[in-house]
Amino acid sequence: MLAGTTLLITGGSRGIGAATARAAHREGATVVIHYGSQAAAARRLADELGERALVVGGDLTDPAETERIWAEAVELAGGIDVLVNNAGAWIASPLDDDAAWHSGWATALALNLTAAADLSRRAIQHFRTRGGGIIVNLASRSSHRGDDADHLAYGAAKGGLLALSRGIARGFAGENILAYAVAPSWVATELAADGLDEEAAAALPMGEPVPPAEVAETIAFLASGRARHATGATIDITGADYVR
Repeated sequence: MLAGTTLLITGGSRGIGAATARAAHREGATVVIHYGSQAAAARRLADELGERALVVGGDLTDPAETERIWAEAVELAGGIDVLVNNAGAWIASPLDDDAAWHSGWATALALNLTAAADLSRRAIQHFRTRGGGIIVNLASRSSHRGDDADHLAYGAAKGGLLALSRGIARGFAGENILAYAVAPSWVATELAADGLDEEAAAALPMGEPVPPAEVAETIAFLASGRARHATGATIDITGADYVR
């Protein structure tokens, strides 16, 4: 399904990113696994996958580093066909703490939205030289409903990511540049372990958070180009926790 295709997956060292790297690699893709702080995990994953697995590291909250990450990924792989903007974090922005409010907004927007926009810009420019390409953005149910009072910045950033996806789809479909968003609920990753206790997990309609592999399989399908006319769409993967 993905033979001959190269994916750059940000935040690819663990969680949804690692599951996506495994799913895409299984389908024949070359995967460029980006990491922020988890260098050892990224290299272990690349060793596990073997051939067609490359690694690039860097801080996506730094615009200069983001530019370098893109350039290095293109150089390593010889070109990118699919950008998966997966990297993100549930960063608090508490209302009554001035310092935490401002730093929370700055970091949440930089990591969850601005980096994806900067990479998407470079991807679009690159795809124009290759006859097209695909961008998949990892949004959230918070994109639709907002997040809790301590994570207003996270919800706003993820909402912006949907607008970014739709704008790219509308603006560049005629150049065979496609964009999708995937919006999970709680996913069984380190983030869920930190923020979702057993009682809350049991209250989910399916009694459990979403398995990362289910999100990864959806991303791999979208990356295949087999749903071209779904460009601009958002795929919700919530186990009926949030239904639109």
